[in-house]
Amino acid sequence: MFRIRIHHCFTAMSLFLAIAGCKAPAVVVREENKAVPVSYESNSDTTNTAALPWRSFFKDPALVNLIDTALKNNQELMITLQEIEIARNDIRVRQGALLPMVGAKAGIGLEKVGRYTSQGAGDASTDIEPGKEMPDPLGDFNIGVFANWEVDIWKKLRNSKQAAIDRFLSTVEGKNFVLTNLIAEIANSYYELVALDNQLNIVKQNIALQQNALGVVKVQKEAARATELAVKKFEAEVLKSQSMEFEIRQQVKEAENRINFLLGRYPQEIPRDQSRYEDLLPATVSTGIPSQLLANRPDIKQAELELEAAKLDVKVARKEFYPSLDISAGLGLQAFKPSYLVKMPESILYSIAGDLAAPLINRNAIKAEYNTANAKQLQAVYNYERTILNAYLEVSNQLSNISNLTKSYDLKSQQVDALTRSIDIANDLFRNARADYLEVLMTQRDVLEAKLELIETKKKQLNAAVNVYRDLGGGWR
Repeated sequence: MFRIRIHHCFTAMSLFLAIAGCKAPAVVVREENKAVPVSYESNSDTTNTAALPWRSFFKDPALVNLIDTALKNNQELMITLQEIEIARNDIRVRQGALLPMVGAKAGIGLEKVGRYTSQGAGDASTDIEPGKEMPDPLGDFNIGVFANWEVDIWKKLRNSKQAAIDRFLSTVEGKNFVLTNLIAEIANSYYELVALDNQLNIVKQNIALQQNALGVVKVQKEAARATELAVKKFEAEVLKSQSMEFEIRQQVKEAENRINFLLGRYPQEIPRDQSRYEDLLPATVSTGIPSQLLANRPDIKQAELELEAAKLDVKVARKEFYPSLDISAGLGLQAFKPSYLVKMPESILYSIAGDLAAPLINRNAIKAEYNTANAKQLQAVYNYERTILNAYLEVSNQLSNISNLTKSYDLKSQQVDALTRSIDIANDLFRNARADYLEVLMTQRDVLEAKLELIETKKKQLNAAVNVYRDLGGGWR
């Protein structure tokens, strides 16, 4: 026996389905704006430090080793890598939807119908072979293969697959963005740690100077040249500096643990360069031109790919209003006794069916999905434009920061030199009773604050160079 089923559609009905399916809401179109200024201020040189690999940008071997460790162990980076794998699998899902789904099945069944039913009354008198009635209850044994296929006549499935590819590439750019931020964060934390080390050394040196001054005041008190008030003021200043030492030690511990967290490990000492902090120079950065941001910044490329995927999602949602064509087929063997399965062609079963269907009434759910896809596309446009604007402003801010920090550091260096010389002058005047103890205290305090501020400014210079390298799109290569 065999069975074949085909849905025959009249020409008028097919035309009606097509017309009804093609009535979809209009798309709200807004083209993204990629325009950026021609240059950063007066710079028009296309040389761009972003093209420099991070191993070449950072010269400190200790910092390079820390970054190497982070690239292997950082948990956020590992999470991002799994997002890439998830997106890759989504492509496979979309690819599978384009192909026919083929499966195999085998089944065994037993059926007992009522004697006084149309089926029971008709089957009771049927002989399958001369002298043999239809068995009761009736068995059902079958084995075969089947296939289902949605024909992609409107490119809906292909657009869906391309959207998945764009999102996969977007996750790759997202990983690159995490990478460049991770490298910059480690470098900034490292320079902060080195700065804290130097601030700690300065505080210790200042404590020694203050203790010497305290000894002088005590001697002068014994000689009736100073009062107990002066002694207590100097003691209070020493205690204040000693308290500051422990505050900085705590900051050092927190900076080390922040780096250890980025490296994905438990607390341990961070190896670092112990050379003269004043000799550290910020890396020289060439900014290139703003249009290079579109190719260098991973977050801009990520936003662009998300936008392309959102546009395809709108096309896919629009095609839901169109008729869909599904084809199904099956081929196998079926009989009520296992021994009859091999009797062919009587036991052969095959079927083929084609369904053309389109939504006619109550399409609110499809309209809602379409409107949602359209709104998400507009969101993606605005996000893309915002990302470009933010990238340019970040670079602009860092360039201004580098320029102002350079001028500030030069002035603070002169301030420290002048105040350092003033300490000796104040001490000499105090010993000769030509200056009171408050002038000595204030001079020591001013020198300490100026030296700490100078180190802080140096740290900001180093961080600014790292940040502009990151903001230009460097570090992920």
